[in-house]
Amino acid sequence: MPDTDRRPDPPVAPLFPERWSRRAFADRPVAPETVHQLFEAARWAPSCFNEQPWLFLYARTAADLERFRPLLVDKNRLWAERAPVLAFAFARRHFDRNQSPNRWAHFDTGAAWMSLALQAQMLGLSAHGMGGIHFDRVHDALGVPADRFDAICGIAIGYPGDPASLPDDLRARENPSPRRPRQTFAHEGRFQPSTESV
Repeated sequence: MPDTDRRPDPPVAPLFPERWSRRAFADRPVAPETVHQLFEAARWAPSCFNEQPWLFLYARTAADLERFRPLLVDKNRLWAERAPVLAFAFARRHFDRNQSPNRWAHFDTGAAWMSLALQAQMLGLSAHGMGGIHFDRVHDALGVPADRFDAICGIAIGYPGDPASLPDDLRARENPSPRRPRQTFAHEGRFQPSTESV
């Protein structure tokens, strides 16, 4: 059963439990310098052979947002359309060093995304990753070579807004989500299947 109180045990830095994926965004722009801070944080993520295989494309201007929004599935577009910044994350499929397949690229891009999300939290922003994107369109729409990069996710970024701006079904879900107890996924020495449902 997931924990619902979001109190870490043992304690961790507050930005971990305080970060959650909001859908309500304020009608407030994000300054270019602040956006740059988010991607600077992503820059410092660890990666296999220091390849840094991530690629982020982002939109802040009205013209760019008009191109980015249709790349979200309709259910995500309902709320993410209000975000003042939209981004898409990609992972480079091959190592630059020898062009062999990079099987860790998605993992490393996930580390870069988490760095971005935590930096957003520290700046008073919310960053919400979305798997619901049009994978069949995103490469062509953004000029990203599909033979070199895998599309990973979309990201809505902005300042937290009023949940009343959301449709009823989403407003009811606009709360921090629970977490599974640590004992269900961190096992010392050997897998312990009896703890999975603790």
